[in-house]
Amino acid sequence: MTHTIKHKSKLIGRIRRIKGQIDAVERALESELGCADVLMLVASVRGAVNGLTAELLEDHIRHHVVDPAHEKDPEKAQGAADLIDVVRTYLK
Repeated sequence: MTHTIKHKSKLIGRIRRIKGQIDAVERALESELGCADVLMLVASVRGAVNGLTAELLEDHIRHHVVDPAHEKDPEKAQGAADLIDVVRTYLK
């Protein structure tokens, strides 16, 4: 997966931010923060993980399936672009 290596520092940064969010959930639970506040923190973690997942899936589609920007067949290019849009929408 050379494309993940190329974006390694960006991906590692996202992972570190997610770790920080997880640590915040742990601290909130340890300090007995209200359940609504804990749920908001968990929702933030979920959003961050979904964003990372969407980015990895999009890169996978572009590098291992079809890159819409370089596909000569317009139907395949549109299909790949549609799939990327669906992935982004689904993981929001």
